Amino acid sequence: MTNIEVPLDSKLRLLTFANENGAVRLGIVRPDGQVTDVAEAARKAGRSLGFDGTSMRALIEGGAEALAEVRELAAIEARGGFNVSDLRVLPPLPRLNGNIFCVGWNYLEHFSEGAAFRDPAQKLPEHPVFFSKGVAALNGPFDPIPYDAEISAQIDWEAELGVVIGKRGKNITEFEALDYVFGYTAINDVSARDLQKTRHGGQWLKGKSLDGTAPMGPWIVPAGEFDASAVRIVTRVNGVVKQDGNTRDMYFKIPRIIAELSRGMTLQPGDVISTGTPSGVGMGRTPPEWLKPGDVLETEIEGIGRMRNVIREA
Repeated sequence: MTNIEVPLDSKLRLLTFANENGAVRLGIVRPDGQVTDVAEAARKAGRSLGFDGTSMRALIEGGAEALAEVRELAAIEARGGFNVSDLRVLPPLPRLNGNIFCVGWNYLEHFSEGAAFRDPAQKLPEHPVFFSKGVAALNGPFDPIPYDAEISAQIDWEAELGVVIGKRGKNITEFEALDYVFGYTAINDVSARDLQKTRHGGQWLKGKSLDGTAPMGPWIVPAGEFDASAVRIVTRVNGVVKQDGNTRDMYFKIPRIIAELSRGMTLQPGDVISTGTPSGVGMGRTPPEWLKPGDVLETEIEGIGRMRNVIREA
């Protein structure tokens, strides 16, 4: 059992969990740490939901009407339920549409700390640098991260704010971009630096996509209850703070990221964008620091919550 902390505020927090029978369920997390099972709460209240009450994806696709139904259930069932620390908490979207979209070099200090590891002629980009993490990289917010030194012994951390797309869109303008956001979550873009830097032609996909290297969660906070413009991002390794940044320092802000990503490319409900990491990664330290078996990696986004993943030898 993991001791899971829930911020003491009134934000609606939506999580995906597995019940005692292993079935995937959609839940509402309350500040007291209790969880309301959405489908079960609707059944007890005699309500027929307009979406599949066990599925985060169905909730997202159901739009504002589905979210309003969930808010009503949260108000009705304000007591009882399960303690979140007793549950198997899954990634908020256990099945992704496809790869996680990621943004590189989106904090100036992080760009600077990586200067020794790239072409010295590389300048700050005029457009967001996009790459992706494969679907098998997805991991739960409290599940172990696999480690295999024969594949890579340079495993690094990158805490990031995740953006969950709420509706289908293409060629979205910056002005309307935030209307396409369903909510926000935490992601750690755990990276195999040697694979990323020196193998596979300098392409990042493999070094970013090892199995289990994208813990996500612990839940989603809807966009209407979260101002992503200035929130703290923290990484701790074995309790020691390694990254302590703020989204206010993003080089490309979220509306610009969504607008550029959607140019000529359709975004779908449930797509996830990882918006870049602040400075303090392991490769930028002297000497470089790498995660190793037994390390505890904590990823915290102010106003969302904290993930805790143990590095475990495969």
